[in-house]
Amino acid sequence: MPKQSRKPAQERSQERALVVRLADLTRTFRQADQEVRVLKGISFEVRRGEFVAIQGASGSGKSTLLQILGLLDRASDGLYELDGQNVSSLDDEALSARRADTTGFVFQNFYLIPYATALENVMLPGLYSGKTHKRGQERAALLLEDVGLGDRMDFLPARLSGGQQQRVALARALYNEPSLILADEPTGQLDSQTSRDIMDLLNKFNREGQTIILVTHDAETAAYAGRRILIKDGLIDSDSGHKP
Repeated sequence: MPKQSRKPAQERSQERALVVRLADLTRTFRQADQEVRVLKGISFEVRRGEFVAIQGASGSGKSTLLQILGLLDRASDGLYELDGQNVSSLDDEALSARRADTTGFVFQNFYLIPYATALENVMLPGLYSGKTHKRGQERAALLLEDVGLGDRMDFLPARLSGGQQQRVALARALYNEPSLILADEPTGQLDSQTSRDIMDLLNKFNREGQTIILVTHDAETAAYAGRRILIKDGLIDSDSGHKP
């Protein structure tokens, strides 16, 4: 039986479906009587299973870019395709539905509901996805086990450490089986060891096939990603995954 040839990793990566495609994306804000152009023509692609870190100093435009990627804001011009669909022209209702179906968020400040248990916080996206209560409970419990909080499901956020709260937030982000996880400075409020623990979890889920885009100013955090994009003054300054 002839031995099957294995394709190089780079070639296999190129065959994976596109999750994100941006072309000449711009974002302009009006301040008083002036227009401020924050993003000045951003173009890149992200394929399924990539782990991408977007770095940049304060004011570089990386947070604005994340808001657009997460369908929380709209570009002023240019193309944004998510899972092959042009989302640039969707109305607000369609945009909200698309966001609930395709994206999971992990923020610096956790944003857990203080009067809800860890299990209930993870189940929150189910309000928009139509999962039955029983199925939602089962999935949330499995996710909490997966992030190491199987014994903390009934705890309120006030009884959890910062690192544990971020684990709950990560489980919540995965609840709807999103195409894309967006992490905004997810270690910004954590100590060094807890930060490494959270990044190890993100790496774990990436190895299992989850596509992740991480926004950070921290080089040590960005080093966990397989690809790094540097944003400077609203433009891509460098992209370690770009091939001319």
